[in-house]
Formats: sequence, structure tokens, C-alpha cells
Amino acid sequence: MSPAIAAKEGGRQRRAGSQQRCLDVRSEAPPARALCGDGLPGGEAEALLPEAGARGARGCRAELGSILLLLVLYVLQGIPLGLAGSVPLILQSKSASYTDQAFFSFVFWPFSLKLLWAPLVDAVYLRGFGRRKSWLVPTQYVLGLFMIYMSTQVDVLLGDGEGRGPDVVALTVTFFLFEFLAATQDIAVDGWALTMLSRENVGYASTCNSVGQTAGYFLGNVLFLALESASFCNKYLRFQPQPRGIVTLSDFLFFWGAVFLITTTLVALLKKENKELTQTKEETKGITDTYRLLFSIIKMPAVLTFCLLILTAKVGFSAADAVTGLKLVEEGVPKEHLALLAVPMVPLQIILPLIISKYTAGPKPLNTFYKAMPFRLLLGLEFAFLVWWTPQVKHERGFPVYYYVVVLLSYALHQITLYSMYVAIMAFNAKVSDPLIGGTYMTLLNTVSNLGGNWPSTVALWLVDPLTVKECAGAREQTCATTVAAELCTKAGGSCVTTLDGYYVESVVCVILGFGWWFLLGPKLKKLQEEGQSSWKCKRTN
Repeated sequence: MSPAIAAKEGGRQRRAGSQQRCLDVRSEAPPARALCGDGLPGGEAEALLPEAGARGARGCRAELGSILLLLVLYVLQGIPLGLAGSVPLILQSKSASYTDQAFFSFVFWPFSLKLLWAPLVDAVYLRGFGRRKSWLVPTQYVLGLFMIYMSTQVDVLLGDGEGRGPDVVALTVTFFLFEFLAATQDIAVDGWALTMLSRENVGYASTCNSVGQTAGYFLGNVLFLALESASFCNKYLRFQPQPRGIVTLSDFLFFWGAVFLITTTLVALLKKENKELTQTKEETKGITDTYRLLFSIIKMPAVLTFCLLILTAKVGFSAADAVTGLKLVEEGVPKEHLALLAVPMVPLQIILPLIISKYTAGPKPLNTFYKAMPFRLLLGLEFAFLVWWTPQVKHERGFPVYYYVVVLLSYALHQITLYSMYVAIMAFNAKVSDPLIGGTYMTLLNTVSNLGGNWPSTVALWLVDPLTVKECAGAREQTCATTVAAELCTKAGGSCVTTLDGYYVESVVCVILGFGWWFLLGPKLKKLQEEGQSSWKCKRTN
């Protein structure tokens, strides 16, 4: 619904989509002739795990230190994700254009594209230092130093104090690097979790992932936006009003940069990696073999059809998911209030997958996806009505309580439909993935699903301005068709008035396209469930 409160499947926030595991590519990959499973060890994760008897049965208390370390690493990972999610709302409060917002949305792509460099992270390392630490330590050091450096530059980039607008290009490059580094750290931590914990406790890794990233995102987004807001701090946290919030983005970046450096130093010095399987000369072939494997998977007709369908399935939701929250901020809703709406949603986001999984555990999980889709599309129209209604209820002191109740209920309904579709897709991916290459297969399908949410959001943001019609009121022979024309209108004593908001055009068009997909292509997606297992398994070659 917005960069601050919507759980995006496209990786924008990794709440709904954060359960995907890293690419399970091993340095001990078999030769290229075994591309599609022939000769692969049974169960990729187990290839890295010592036999249970090697360590002996160990309870979670015996490995509490390792579990807590994983939790801390995932929390740190969530910080740059949360900060990146807060920037669009800050830009919107500074009247950035939707074209700028579309450009900045590329920041959220690295987590969806990490499959492209995951094999490199998995196979290239310094054996003496440790397979995972070889990437984790330098990545987190760079993140920490980069945050500290950016704390001295970010105010200028945001256009504070000098009468200039935000430098969107520089902000996009900066936070894209943040997200790229966080995605690389995610690959390393996910892989390390497989060997850091014993076999009987490795299940705690996914819990650390979910809880840690959610907590980190909360700190970097919700808490930051609240403490950065002067109005929120003056109303709830101060006795004497001040013109600024308790913290600034510069302060926040410096603090977490220091935390990254200290934590990384402790990990580098104090935490040793467990001895893994003896490396062989085949480890250098792992990268090439993995890319060939991915290509062989995606060439299969059933997989290719699924990818094409899922890449277009979320077009109908793009306006509602990508633009609605920004429009609410444009209409005067405080960005910190939108961010805080995520708090009561946390219990719902925990419970929903448990409930929905009962309906997706059968042989046809995509039926749930198909049934939930029209309700989510209709919520897109409800969101458009909500944006239209917002200025109608605004008063001098802000918005009434019942307005926030309506927004919260709308968001809750949106979460129900979103999670229904998300859990269904994850269940289907798990069902059809070839068990001999399950980690690689699952990551590929999840990556395509994430990209299916990313590109429509970027396009939706980019189209808002071109679809918006404005007229120059108060000045003759002037228009507002371009930025230059709008400035001439203002200089001539007029003002640009919106006669047709592109968001409403997009909302209607997206819903029409979404229902068109549901009627024409939805049955084709459901029909994939009738394909036999052989349609989803790689052809083995000798």
C-alpha cells in the first residue's frame, strides 16, 4: 500500500517475501555433465551439514550464542531495507515527482536479482578466513563505512537547508548500493546458518531470518520515521516543542554505521566457522555449473510458462501497491502515522500464513491464488476511493480517529488477500521444485515471483505524471504540461491545478488489466497444477 506499510512481494520490504532462502549452491558442485540432478548429492542443505552424530544431539540452549548471532546479523540486514523504504515517503513530503519516485524504486530490485551473483558468493572465498566470513565481514565493513560517510552527505542529497530539491539520482545510486550490499550479506548469512547450527537446530535459522529482518526493518523505517518527525516527537515525546525531530537521517546513518563496524569486528575476531566438507578441485566449476543449471531449468516448457504468467500476474495491483501510500502523504497524511500503522499489522502477518497454509497444503495451491485475486483487485478501487476521501475529512488538527480506523481496516483486508496469494505461490513453488536441486529451483521461481512485483511498481510510479492533466489557473496562455511550463505559469501569477489525477486513471486501468488477466490467463495458471512431476524435473544427462 505504501513503501512504509505494505508488505511487497517484490522485495521492496521483506516481510511477506522474506522467507525465501539463499541460493543453495555448493562449491562441491558436480561437473557440468550432471546439470539437472544426475550425481547431485541428495538434499543440498545436508551437503554442508555434518552428520548428526558428528556433533551429537544438541538442544537449542547449547547453541544459543549462534542463534543470537544469526538474529543480530538479520537485524542489521533489515536496517538498510527499512531506511530505503522510508526515503520515498521523505521524498514525497518534499514534493518529489512520481517520475523521481519511479527512478528511486530501482533501489528495491537487488533482493530480487541476487540470484545473479549468489553463485559467486557461494563459491569464491578465502579458505583460511572462512567461507561465509570472506563475504560477510568485508560487506558489513563497507556498509558501516558507507553509512558513516553518507551521514555527512545525506542532508545535502535530500535538499535540506539550501533551497534545492532532492538529488534523486544520487540518492538512488546510494541506496541501491546499500540494498546490493544487504542482499550480498543475506546470501552469506543464509549460507552460514546451514553450518553454524547443528542439524537438529538448523530450523531456527528461518525464525531468526523472519524475526530479525522484521525487527531491523521496524527500526530502520517505523522507528526512524517516528523519531524524525518533529510533530510526532513534540506531541508524544517532548514537554517543550522543537522545530526538528529527536533524530535526523544523518544521525541515524552514523549510529548504525558505527554499530555495523563494531559488530563486524567482533564477528571477525571472535566467531569461528565450523569445518565444512573438504574442498575439491571441482569447487571452481560450481559457478559455471550453477548458471548452466539455472538456464536448463528455465528452458523447460512448464517452468517457462509459469514464469511468463507470474511476471504479468501482478500488473493489476501495481497502482494500489506502489502509489497509494505516496498519494496519502501528498494529501496530508503524516508519513510517520502511515509507518506506525504497520505495528498493529504484525500479529496479523504472523497468523495469516499459518491459517492460509491449511488451504494451500493440498495438490492445488494455486486455486487459493486465483480466488484471492479478484478481491485484491477490487481493493485497488477501494484504495483510490480512500485517496479521494482523504482531503474531505481533513481538518485543522489533522485527521479524525475514524479515518485511521478505515485506513487500518483497508490495510488489513489488503494483507489478507496479499498473503493468500503469496503463500499459495510459495506452496506451489515448493510442490513443483525438483527435490534433487531444490534450493536452486526454489530460488529461481521465487526470484521470478519477486520480479513480477517489482517491474509493475516501477512502471506504475513512472506513469502517474504523464497521465496527470493540469491547467494553469490565473494566467492566460500558460499551461502546466511540463516542468518548465509550470514554472512559467507560476511566474505569470498563476498556479497549476490538477484536473485529472493520473493515479485514478492508473487505478481503473490496472483493475481492468487485472481482471483481464484473471479471466484469460488465470485458468492457464491453474492448469499448470495438472502437469505431471516429469514436466517440472530437469532432464538428466550423462
